Amino acid sequence: MPQSSQGSNCELPSSNKPKEISSDGSFKRQTNRFMTPFGEGPDKLPAEAGRYRLLWSAACPWAHRSVIVRRVLGLEDSISLGTASPMRPRLQHVDWEFSLDEGRRDPVLGIQYMSEVYKNADPDYDGRPTVPVMVDIKEKKAVHNDYFKLTNYFETEWAALHKEDAPDLYPEDLRADIDELNESIFHDVNNGVYKCGFAHSQGAYEEAYDKLFARLDELEQRLSGRRFLFGDYITDSDVRLYTTLARFDAAYYTAFNTNRNLIREYTHLWGYARDLYQTPGFGDTTDFDAIKQHYHLSITISTDKAEPAILPKGPELSVWNTEHGREKLSGKTEKFLKKGADGR
Repeated sequence: MPQSSQGSNCELPSSNKPKEISSDGSFKRQTNRFMTPFGEGPDKLPAEAGRYRLLWSAACPWAHRSVIVRRVLGLEDSISLGTASPMRPRLQHVDWEFSLDEGRRDPVLGIQYMSEVYKNADPDYDGRPTVPVMVDIKEKKAVHNDYFKLTNYFETEWAALHKEDAPDLYPEDLRADIDELNESIFHDVNNGVYKCGFAHSQGAYEEAYDKLFARLDELEQRLSGRRFLFGDYITDSDVRLYTTLARFDAAYYTAFNTNRNLIREYTHLWGYARDLYQTPGFGDTTDFDAIKQHYHLSITISTDKAEPAILPKGPELSVWNTEHGREKLSGKTEKFLKKGADGR
Protein backbone atom coordinates (compact mmCIF):
# COMPACT_ATOMS: atom_id res chain seq x y z
CA MET A 1 0.00 0.00 0.00
CA PRO A 2 1.38 3.45 -0.86
CA GLN A 3 2.80 5.42 1.99
CA SER A 4 0.28 8.18 1.38
CA SER A 5 -2.58 5.82 2.16
CA GLN A 6 -1.31 5.68 5.72
CA GLY A 7 -1.85 9.34 6.52
CA SER A 8 -4.97 10.87 7.91
CA ASN A 9 -6.34 14.25 7.39
CA CYS A 10 -7.06 17.67 7.88
CA GLU A 11 -5.86 18.90 11.26
CA LEU A 12 -2.90 19.41 13.51
CA PRO A 13 -3.20 17.39 16.72
CA SER A 14 -3.90 19.22 19.93
CA SER A 15 -1.09 19.91 22.36
CA ASN A 16 -1.66 16.60 24.14
CA LYS A 17 -1.16 14.62 20.89
CA PRO A 18 2.52 15.20 20.04
CA LYS A 19 2.91 11.81 18.37
CA GLU A 20 2.35 13.40 14.95
CA ILE A 21 5.42 15.60 15.41
CA SER A 22 8.69 13.73 14.82
CA SER A 23 11.89 14.29 16.75
CA ASP A 24 13.23 16.50 13.94
CA GLY A 25 10.18 18.75 14.17
CA SER A 26 8.49 17.46 11.03
CA PHE A 27 4.79 16.60 10.80
CA LYS A 28 3.83 12.93 10.28
CA ARG A 29 0.17 12.07 9.86
CA GLN A 30 -1.61 9.49 11.96
CA THR A 31 -2.54 6.18 10.36
CA ASN A 32 -6.05 5.79 8.96
CA ARG A 33 -8.01 3.33 11.06
CA PHE A 34 -10.93 2.23 8.85
CA MET A 35 -9.58 1.10 5.49
CA THR A 36 -11.81 -1.80 4.41
CA PRO A 37 -12.09 -1.42 0.61
CA PHE A 38 -15.31 -1.08 -1.32
CA GLY A 39 -16.12 -3.89 -3.73
CA GLU A 40 -17.62 -7.36 -3.97
CA GLY A 41 -16.71 -10.13 -1.55
CA PRO A 42 -16.92 -11.01 2.14
CA ASP A 43 -14.02 -8.77 3.18
CA LYS A 44 -15.21 -5.68 1.34
CA LEU A 45 -17.84 -2.99 1.76
CA PRO A 46 -20.67 -3.29 -0.79
CA ALA A 47 -21.30 -0.25 -3.00
CA GLU A 48 -24.97 0.02 -2.11
CA ALA A 49 -27.21 3.02 -2.67
CA GLY A 50 -28.66 4.50 0.52
CA ARG A 51 -26.44 2.51 2.85
CA TYR A 52 -23.81 5.14 3.65
CA ARG A 53 -23.53 8.78 4.62
CA LEU A 54 -20.42 10.73 3.64
CA LEU A 55 -19.38 13.14 6.40
CA TRP A 56 -17.19 16.11 5.54
CA SER A 57 -16.33 19.69 6.34
CA ALA A 58 -16.19 22.20 3.49
CA ALA A 59 -12.94 23.49 4.96
CA CYS A 60 -11.02 20.25 4.49
CA PRO A 61 -9.25 19.54 1.17
CA TRP A 62 -9.14 15.77 1.73
CA ALA A 63 -12.91 15.68 2.22
CA HIS A 64 -13.58 18.21 -0.54
CA ARG A 65 -12.14 15.98 -3.24
CA SER A 66 -14.51 13.14 -2.34
CA VAL A 67 -17.45 15.57 -2.54
CA ILE A 68 -16.30 16.82 -5.96
CA VAL A 69 -16.11 13.27 -7.33
CA ARG A 70 -19.46 12.38 -5.76
CA ARG A 71 -21.04 15.37 -7.54
CA VAL A 72 -19.28 14.88 -10.89
CA LEU A 73 -20.17 11.18 -11.10
CA GLY A 74 -23.78 11.67 -10.03
CA LEU A 75 -23.60 9.72 -6.78
CA GLU A 76 -25.56 12.28 -4.80
CA ASP A 77 -28.73 10.17 -4.73
CA SER A 78 -26.78 7.06 -3.70
CA ILE A 79 -24.57 8.55 -0.96
CA SER A 80 -26.05 11.19 1.35
CA LEU A 81 -23.90 14.03 2.67
CA GLY A 82 -23.47 15.39 6.19
CA THR A 83 -21.62 18.66 6.73
CA ALA A 84 -19.69 19.57 9.88
CA SER A 85 -18.89 23.14 10.84
CA PRO A 86 -15.49 24.59 9.87
CA MET A 87 -15.19 25.84 13.46
CA ARG A 88 -13.84 23.40 15.99
CA PRO A 89 -15.87 22.80 19.15
CA ARG A 90 -14.24 23.75 22.45
CA LEU A 91 -13.54 20.32 23.86
CA GLN A 92 -10.65 18.56 25.55
CA HIS A 93 -10.01 16.64 22.33
CA VAL A 94 -9.93 17.52 18.63
CA ASP A 95 -13.31 16.97 16.98
CA TRP A 96 -15.76 18.19 14.36
CA GLU A 97 -19.27 19.36 15.31
CA PHE A 98 -22.54 19.38 13.36
CA SER A 99 -23.41 22.83 14.68
CA LEU A 100 -24.66 23.98 11.26
CA ASP A 101 -27.66 21.66 11.58
CA GLU A 102 -30.83 22.24 13.59
CA GLY A 103 -30.31 21.20 17.17
CA ARG A 104 -26.56 20.96 16.50
CA ARG A 105 -26.99 17.36 15.32
CA ASP A 106 -26.65 15.63 11.98
CA PRO A 107 -30.27 15.14 10.80
CA VAL A 108 -29.72 11.58 9.58
CA LEU A 109 -27.33 10.12 12.16
CA GLY A 110 -28.45 12.17 15.14
CA ILE A 111 -24.86 12.80 16.25
CA GLN A 112 -23.40 16.06 17.52
CA TYR A 113 -19.70 15.21 17.12
CA MET A 114 -17.76 13.31 14.47
CA SER A 115 -16.05 11.24 17.16
CA GLU A 116 -19.34 9.49 17.89
CA VAL A 117 -19.27 7.43 14.68
CA TYR A 118 -15.65 6.50 15.37
CA LYS A 119 -16.48 5.39 18.89
CA ASN A 120 -19.48 3.47 17.61
CA ALA A 121 -17.12 1.54 15.35
CA ASP A 122 -14.41 1.10 17.99
CA PRO A 123 -15.05 2.11 21.62
CA ASP A 124 -11.28 2.21 22.20
CA TYR A 125 -10.55 4.53 19.26
CA ASP A 126 -8.25 7.30 20.51
CA GLY A 127 -7.12 8.93 17.27
CA ARG A 128 -8.42 12.14 15.77
CA PRO A 129 -11.87 11.76 14.17
CA THR A 130 -11.15 12.78 10.60
CA VAL A 131 -13.03 13.68 7.43
CA PRO A 132 -14.02 12.39 5.00
CA VAL A 133 -15.55 9.33 6.56
CA MET A 134 -18.13 6.94 5.16
CA VAL A 135 -20.66 5.93 7.81
CA ASP A 136 -23.03 2.97 7.82
CA ILE A 137 -26.32 4.77 8.36
CA LYS A 138 -28.15 1.90 10.07
CA GLU A 139 -25.33 1.16 12.52
CA LYS A 140 -24.16 4.80 12.80
CA LYS A 141 -20.55 3.73 12.70
CA ALA A 142 -17.50 4.73 10.67
CA VAL A 143 -16.64 2.10 8.09
CA HIS A 144 -14.11 3.83 5.83
CA ASN A 145 -11.88 6.90 6.30
CA ASP A 146 -9.07 6.21 3.81
CA TYR A 147 -9.36 9.53 1.99
CA PHE A 148 -6.44 8.64 -0.29
CA LYS A 149 -8.38 5.78 -1.90
CA LEU A 150 -11.97 6.96 -1.49
CA THR A 151 -12.25 8.85 -4.78
CA ASN A 152 -10.80 5.85 -6.61
CA TYR A 153 -13.50 3.65 -5.09
CA PHE A 154 -16.17 6.12 -6.17
CA GLU A 155 -14.70 6.04 -9.68
CA THR A 156 -14.52 2.24 -9.96
CA GLU A 157 -16.47 0.18 -7.43
CA TRP A 158 -19.42 2.58 -7.51
CA ALA A 159 -19.55 2.68 -11.33
CA ALA A 160 -22.90 0.86 -11.55
CA LEU A 161 -24.49 3.82 -9.72
CA HIS A 162 -22.88 6.58 -11.79
CA LYS A 163 -25.19 8.88 -13.72
CA GLU A 164 -25.67 8.29 -17.42
CA ASP A 165 -22.68 9.53 -19.43
CA ALA A 166 -20.65 10.12 -16.27
CA PRO A 167 -17.02 10.99 -17.00
CA ASP A 168 -14.24 8.49 -16.52
CA LEU A 169 -11.98 10.24 -14.02
CA TYR A 170 -9.78 7.17 -13.59
CA PRO A 171 -9.30 5.63 -17.06
CA GLU A 172 -7.90 2.12 -16.85
CA ASP A 173 -5.14 2.78 -19.36
CA LEU A 174 -3.92 5.79 -17.34
CA ARG A 175 -4.26 4.43 -13.81
CA ALA A 176 -0.60 3.63 -13.25
CA ASP A 177 0.38 7.12 -14.41
CA ILE A 178 -2.39 8.76 -12.38
CA ASP A 179 -1.35 6.82 -9.25
CA GLU A 180 2.28 7.86 -9.70
CA LEU A 181 1.41 11.53 -10.13
CA ASN A 182 -1.04 11.39 -7.22
CA GLU A 183 1.75 10.16 -4.96
CA SER A 184 4.02 13.10 -5.75
CA ILE A 185 1.17 15.62 -5.56
CA PHE A 186 0.20 14.21 -2.17
CA HIS A 187 3.65 14.27 -0.59
CA ASP A 188 4.87 17.60 -1.93
CA VAL A 189 1.69 19.67 -2.46
CA ASN A 190 -1.45 18.32 -0.72
CA ASN A 191 0.42 17.32 2.42
CA GLY A 192 3.35 19.63 1.66
CA VAL A 193 1.46 22.71 2.78
CA TYR A 194 0.70 20.97 6.09
CA LYS A 195 4.34 20.00 6.50
CA CYS A 196 5.13 23.70 6.21
CA GLY A 197 2.37 24.89 8.50
CA PHE A 198 2.79 22.26 11.20
CA ALA A 199 6.59 22.07 11.27
CA HIS A 200 8.13 22.47 14.71
CA SER A 201 11.62 23.27 13.50
CA GLN A 202 13.07 25.71 11.00
CA GLY A 203 14.83 22.91 9.15
CA ALA A 204 11.69 20.82 8.71
CA TYR A 205 9.75 23.87 7.54
CA GLU A 206 12.33 24.91 4.98
CA GLU A 207 12.70 21.39 3.58
CA ALA A 208 8.93 21.12 3.09
CA TYR A 209 8.76 24.66 1.66
CA ASP A 210 11.44 23.93 -0.93
CA LYS A 211 9.79 20.67 -2.01
CA LEU A 212 6.38 22.35 -2.24
CA PHE A 213 7.49 25.11 -4.56
CA ALA A 214 9.75 22.86 -6.60
CA ARG A 215 6.72 20.67 -7.30
CA LEU A 216 4.48 23.65 -8.05
CA ASP A 217 7.09 24.96 -10.49
CA GLU A 218 7.16 21.55 -12.15
CA LEU A 219 3.36 21.46 -12.42
CA GLU A 220 3.34 24.99 -13.81
CA GLN A 221 5.61 23.80 -16.60
CA ARG A 222 3.55 20.64 -17.18
CA LEU A 223 0.38 22.71 -17.58
CA SER A 224 1.97 25.15 -20.01
CA GLY A 225 1.26 22.80 -22.91
CA ARG A 226 -1.81 20.85 -21.83
CA ARG A 227 -5.16 21.87 -20.47
CA PHE A 228 -5.26 19.35 -17.62
CA LEU A 229 -2.65 17.15 -15.99
CA PHE A 230 -3.21 14.30 -18.46
CA GLY A 231 -4.25 16.26 -21.51
CA ASP A 232 -7.67 17.35 -22.73
CA TYR A 233 -9.80 15.80 -20.00
CA ILE A 234 -10.13 16.00 -16.23
CA THR A 235 -8.89 13.04 -14.19
CA ASP A 236 -8.68 12.11 -10.52
CA SER A 237 -5.29 13.86 -10.34
CA ASP A 238 -6.86 17.20 -11.26
CA VAL A 239 -9.40 16.83 -8.45
CA ARG A 240 -6.61 16.24 -5.94
CA LEU A 241 -4.48 19.16 -7.05
CA TYR A 242 -7.44 21.54 -7.28
CA THR A 243 -8.46 21.29 -3.62
CA THR A 244 -5.03 22.53 -2.51
CA LEU A 245 -4.85 25.27 -5.14
CA ALA A 246 -8.30 26.53 -4.11
CA ARG A 247 -7.14 26.97 -0.51
CA PHE A 248 -3.67 28.28 -1.22
CA ASP A 249 -4.10 32.05 -1.49
CA ALA A 250 -6.99 32.25 0.98
CA ALA A 251 -5.37 30.17 3.72
CA TYR A 252 -2.03 28.43 3.23
CA TYR A 253 -0.07 31.44 1.97
CA THR A 254 -0.46 33.24 5.29
CA ALA A 255 -1.62 30.64 7.83
CA PHE A 256 0.99 28.03 6.80
CA ASN A 257 3.81 30.37 5.71
CA THR A 258 3.81 29.04 2.13
CA ASN A 259 4.61 32.55 0.97
CA ARG A 260 7.02 32.36 -1.96
CA ASN A 261 4.24 32.78 -4.51
CA LEU A 262 0.49 33.13 -4.62
CA ILE A 263 -1.22 30.77 -7.04
CA ARG A 264 -2.47 33.90 -8.83
CA GLU A 265 1.14 34.71 -9.63
CA TYR A 266 1.53 31.56 -11.72
CA THR A 267 0.42 31.91 -15.32
CA HIS A 268 -0.65 28.34 -16.00
CA LEU A 269 -1.55 27.04 -12.53
CA TRP A 270 -3.81 30.04 -12.02
CA GLY A 271 -5.59 29.63 -15.34
CA TYR A 272 -5.90 25.89 -14.69
CA ALA A 273 -7.36 26.46 -11.20
CA ARG A 274 -9.97 28.86 -12.64
CA ASP A 275 -10.81 26.40 -15.42
CA LEU A 276 -11.59 23.75 -12.82
CA TYR A 277 -13.41 26.17 -10.52
CA GLN A 278 -15.76 27.05 -13.36
CA THR A 279 -16.53 23.36 -13.94
CA PRO A 280 -19.70 21.93 -12.32
CA GLY A 281 -18.78 20.02 -9.18
CA PHE A 282 -15.69 22.11 -8.40
CA GLY A 283 -16.57 25.76 -7.78
CA ASP A 284 -20.08 24.96 -6.57
CA THR A 285 -18.63 22.79 -3.78
CA THR A 286 -15.89 25.30 -2.85
CA ASP A 287 -16.81 27.33 0.24
CA PHE A 288 -14.21 30.06 0.73
CA ASP A 289 -15.91 31.38 3.86
CA ALA A 290 -15.62 27.97 5.52
CA ILE A 291 -12.00 27.67 4.38
CA LYS A 292 -11.01 31.04 5.82
CA GLN A 293 -12.89 30.50 9.09
CA HIS A 294 -11.24 27.15 9.69
CA TYR A 295 -7.66 28.00 8.84
CA HIS A 296 -7.58 31.47 10.36
CA LEU A 297 -9.86 31.11 13.37
CA SER A 298 -10.17 27.48 14.33
CA ILE A 299 -7.40 25.20 13.13
CA THR A 300 -5.44 25.13 16.40
CA ILE A 301 -8.33 26.02 18.69
CA SER A 302 -8.20 24.59 22.22
CA THR A 303 -9.75 25.32 25.57
CA ASP A 304 -6.59 27.00 26.84
CA LYS A 305 -6.11 29.38 23.89
CA ALA A 306 -8.27 32.36 23.08
CA GLU A 307 -9.86 32.34 19.65
CA PRO A 308 -8.19 34.79 17.25
CA ALA A 309 -10.32 37.88 16.73
CA ILE A 310 -9.49 38.74 13.11
CA LEU A 311 -10.78 36.97 10.03
CA PRO A 312 -8.96 38.12 6.87
CA LYS A 313 -11.29 40.03 4.55
CA GLY A 314 -9.53 39.01 1.33
CA PRO A 315 -8.57 37.75 -1.07
CA GLU A 316 -10.97 39.01 -3.75
CA LEU A 317 -12.93 36.00 -4.99
CA SER A 318 -14.60 37.37 -8.11
CA VAL A 319 -11.43 36.71 -10.09
CA TRP A 320 -12.17 32.97 -9.94
CA ASN A 321 -14.87 33.57 -12.54
CA THR A 322 -12.72 35.49 -15.01
CA GLU A 323 -11.82 34.04 -18.42
CA HIS A 324 -8.96 31.57 -18.35
CA GLY A 325 -8.43 30.72 -22.02
CA ARG A 326 -7.37 27.17 -21.23
CA GLU A 327 -9.65 25.65 -23.88
CA LYS A 328 -7.19 26.92 -26.51
CA LEU A 329 -4.74 24.23 -25.39
CA SER A 330 -7.09 21.47 -26.45
CA GLY A 331 -9.53 23.03 -28.87
CA LYS A 332 -12.30 21.47 -26.81
CA THR A 333 -15.00 23.08 -24.73
CA GLU A 334 -15.98 19.87 -22.95
CA LYS A 335 -13.89 18.96 -19.94
CA PHE A 336 -14.70 15.36 -19.15
CA LEU A 337 -13.72 12.02 -20.63
CA LYS A 338 -16.87 10.08 -21.50
CA LYS A 339 -16.97 6.35 -20.86
CA GLY A 340 -15.38 4.34 -23.62
CA ALA A 341 -13.52 7.29 -25.12
CA ASP A 342 -9.76 7.49 -25.50
CA GLY A 343 -8.33 9.74 -22.80
CA ARG A 344 -4.88 10.31 -24.25
